Amino acid sequence: MRHELRALTDRAEIADLVGRYARSLDERVLDEEWAAAFHTEDVAVEWPVGTLHGRDAVLELVRKAMAFFGPTVHLAAGTVVEVDGDRASTRGALLSTHVLADGTDALFVSAGHLDNELVRTADGWRITRQSLRIAWTQGTPPHPAGTG
Repeated sequence: MRHELRALTDRAEIADLVGRYARSLDERVLDEEWAAAFHTEDVAVEWPVGTLHGRDAVLELVRKAMAFFGPTVHLAAGTVVEVDGDRASTRGALLSTHVLADGTDALFVSAGHLDNELVRTADGWRITRQSLRIAWTQGTPPHPAGTG
């Protein structure tokens, strides 16, 4: 019974982490504490904008990317959690709705699959690898100044 309880607790903690991660993007408190609450120091991510290694690089890119947007809503749904001891993986959907911060109030919406690999740390579960594959978009994505 103890093993089953631990498995259920792990799954709940991991699903909660994924949901809090999505919501945190909308709350915009993107600092070192945010990065440490979700990622290992050596996290590796594969996102549509590129591949990054390290928590500091992830934090920098997320800050820059979110600056293109006004209000946003990120919804992580359908997350399936697999736990194997002190390692775990998740797969779910991520629906992201963004109001552009360029003064047009135009919308950019994307949807895709978010995969995570996680490890149990002394501070709880943390993402060590993340992959976001976009399945579709609607609207025009923001363009950095001078590119578009």
